[in-house]
Amino acid sequence: MRAVRSVGVMQNDTEQLNTVAQWAVSLMESLGGPGAGLAIALENLFPPLPSEIILPLAGFTASRGTFGLAEVLLWTTLGSVVGAVVLYALGAWFGRDRLRWIVARVPLMRVADVDRAEAWFARHGAKAVFVDRMIPLFRSLISIPAGIERMPLGRFTLLTTAGSAIWNTVFVLAGYVLGENWGLVEQYADILQKVVIVTVVIAVVGFVVVRLRRDARRRMGA
Repeated sequence: MRAVRSVGVMQNDTEQLNTVAQWAVSLMESLGGPGAGLAIALENLFPPLPSEIILPLAGFTASRGTFGLAEVLLWTTLGSVVGAVVLYALGAWFGRDRLRWIVARVPLMRVADVDRAEAWFARHGAKAVFVDRMIPLFRSLISIPAGIERMPLGRFTLLTTAGSAIWNTVFVLAGYVLGENWGLVEQYADILQKVVIVTVVIAVVGFVVVRLRRDARRRMGA
């Protein structure tokens, strides 16, 4: 595991690796390619673990000969699928009835919102599962509504594999090509994540404002 030890040396010399990267290095040092897959599976279950760090780091270690590039792509994609299927199962267990029960008791929410979401997912669910695998935050979250709506598991797995393979390949190859400069990938990925977060916040605020105004008009008209 000479290449992974070299990562540790780089860590001591330049302090470029944060806690998450150290943890990922430890997994890959202990388990090799499967360690990278395990890290990505856990990243799917716990989104605060950033794939934008783990994947380029895996690519870097592959460039140093710790394991093959094809091997790390295979294991990380498998890890993505395993994590997504676990969340799908969670959504399937949670089910529509529990979702409706909760939504009916959440301020500003309506059961009709669930109906509209279900209708949207029926039309665009396959596209959403594929595309969202390449969007920060939504990479994990999309698996839960897919489970709630009981998308056929084979179809879900195929779409998840395709989307995950693209996302993983881009980041692993970036780390592989950049070598010791793999950390540059995180900087640009962080910008993308911030854009997504800001967009989600704006959408939520917009929804709340519109719903409050609508409810106020209804009360005035009553």
